[in-house]
Order: sequence, then C-alpha cells, then structure tokens
Amino acid sequence: MRKTLLVTNDFPPRPGGIQAFLHNMALRLDPERIVVHASTWKRGHEGAEATAAFDAEQPFTVVRAPTTMLLPTPAATRRAVRLLREHDCTAVWFGAAAPLGLMAPALRRAGAERLIGTTHGHEAGWAQLPAARRLLRRIGESTDTLTYLGEYTRSRIAAALTPEAAARMVQLPPGVDEQTFHPGSGGAEVRARLGLTDRPVVVCVSRLVPRKGQDTLILALPRILARQPDTALLVVGGGPYEKELHRLAAETGVSRSVVFTGAVPWSSLPAHYGAGDVFAMPSRTRRGGLDVEGLGIVYLEASATGLPVVAGDSGGAPDAVLDGETGWVVRGGSVEETADRVVALLEDPALRRRMGERGRRWVEEKWRWDLLAGRLEELL
Repeated sequence: MRKTLLVTNDFPPRPGGIQAFLHNMALRLDPERIVVHASTWKRGHEGAEATAAFDAEQPFTVVRAPTTMLLPTPAATRRAVRLLREHDCTAVWFGAAAPLGLMAPALRRAGAERLIGTTHGHEAGWAQLPAARRLLRRIGESTDTLTYLGEYTRSRIAAALTPEAAARMVQLPPGVDEQTFHPGSGGAEVRARLGLTDRPVVVCVSRLVPRKGQDTLILALPRILARQPDTALLVVGGGPYEKELHRLAAETGVSRSVVFTGAVPWSSLPAHYGAGDVFAMPSRTRRGGLDVEGLGIVYLEASATGLPVVAGDSGGAPDAVLDGETGWVVRGGSVEETADRVVALLEDPALRRRMGERGRRWVEEKWRWDLLAGRLEELL
C-alpha cells in the first residue's frame, strides 16, 4: 500500500488559512495512507494538551516534532527520513514547499518516489529575494511537482525556477466546504444578536492586519453612509491591527456604524458570513510585494454563502473572483472604488442576488474540496 508522509509546520490546532487548507486535504485522503509530521503548536502544558487532544481526534497518524518551528535542519531531516522508513511511505508532501522542500534530496535517497511541494503566497515573496530565490530554485529541482494557488503565484514562483521545474507546476488551491458555507447559514441570528436586524450589512471576515484592507472599509464608510445611512460594517476576526482599527473608526466618526466581533469560533463563521448583504475585503499589496494575498479563500467562502464580493487586487485575490459576475475587483486601498462598488450592491437587491447565485454555482463547479483532493491524490 502506497503511503504519504506530510511534512509541515502548518497544521491545526495552530490557527490559520494554510493550516485549514492542509487539514481539509488530509481529511479527504485515505487515513490508512497518510502520516502527518508536524511541528508542535505551543510549548507548555496548555499547548501540549490542546495538541494532544486534537491529534487524538484525527483518523490518521500524527507525529509531532519537538519544536514549534520545523526547519530543514540535519536533525529534522534525519527525523523525517526515519518516519518515512518506519511507516513505509513512498511519497512525501511538503505542506509548504519553502523551506521544508530543502529536505527533498535526503528523502529521495531514503526511498521517496514522489515528492510534492505545496506553495502559498510566501513563496512568491521568496522569488523576489536573491538568496531565497536560489533556495526556491533548488526546491523546484529536487521535487517532482510544485503546486500553486493561482496565476499570480504561479507566474512569480515560476520565474525563480528552471524551465523544467516551472513546466511541472500544477494548480492546487484550497477548497470550500459548500455544505458548511451556504445560504441560510444562520445569519439572521447573528444579526439579531448584534442589533443589526433590518440594517444593510457589509461584512469582512479575516485576520486584522493592514494588508486585508479593513482600514479602507472604515475610511469608505462616510461615502457609503451618505447614500445608505443605516449601513453597518461588520468586522469579524482578531489580530494585531484591531486597536488601530478602533482608533481609525473613532477618528473617522463612524464608530456607531462599525461592529467588531473579535475572533469567533470556526463553527460560527458561516453564520457571520450570512449576516452580511455584501462581503468586502479590499486587500492591498504591501512591502514592495513581500506582503501579498496568495488567493483569499474568504472570497470563495462568501460566494458559497451566496454573497456578492468586493475584493482588492492584491496578488492572487482576483483569482477568487469572477469580476463582474460574482463580484468586483477594486484597486487595493482605493477608498473611492471600494465605496462605489459597495453602494452599487447595497442599492440593487437584484444585482446582489444575481452575483451571489453565480458565486455559489462557481464554488460548486470548481472549488469543492472533493475535486481538489482528487487532484492531490493523482499527484501523490
């Protein structure tokens, strides 16, 4: 029986989009044919307990490295080789190609017949830095396939690879659980609890960091309120930018129109999407292209919920929107464009419904987890 060793830093209970991507993919593979080797989430008793409880619930074997950051050091590579042999694995899947793909030559020598590296947004950043670019090229040469999220990340990463390695790249984006994210997901209850019943609601679900553009939404609110006076902005998520966003809302004079939920449990995310009439996250590229949106799965989760979306043009975010069909792409950071598109949607219920329905169909056609997990199985 052919088995796969997944080597990754990014795995629950550590939170994050890459973690959710890998976990959802792993759950859709044969549990008898995958072994996960992941870093430990947190040091200390509490972190160890949470990690042990999570691992015990999984249908596959999880082996934790005794470190919170798994790097391709000689010791870590020897441990991965040992696990490959102990579990009779013939394929290796690197949860993030950079930097763990640097283990590939040693694992190949140890008997791995297939070596797959998943790339995300940060590898596109590596491709712009000379030293990191050389390492990325080595990873491309020593693996059988590097996957990519969308055209933006493919073009950036491919430029750092040999022509042969670039030609072997295959698209493998994260998927959406269309049975979890769907219209009628409980939004009315969230609206009622937050006092938003009968108000137009613009919702943004994301980690609170400058790239995501929650500040652009707040700055756009005066323009939106001038046309739709009862509009509320529902900001769902936590993060280091939260205090700055509260300050900005107060300075802009829109605090009464902004509701911050903080971080919410994953199980309640579909209902929070459903509380909105429009989903908006005008993400922007920062730090000379090093801080960039790899894809933006939140746009697709919103589409699955039946909402039209307003997305920023950062990196691969446009890959998650059919511009003019499931929503619109605006210049990241543009207050004017963001406000205009949001107002157009709030003022036109038929347009909102048409875009939301198209987005739902698109998710069902292209972005379901079962379709994408089948692609991964073929690669392995």
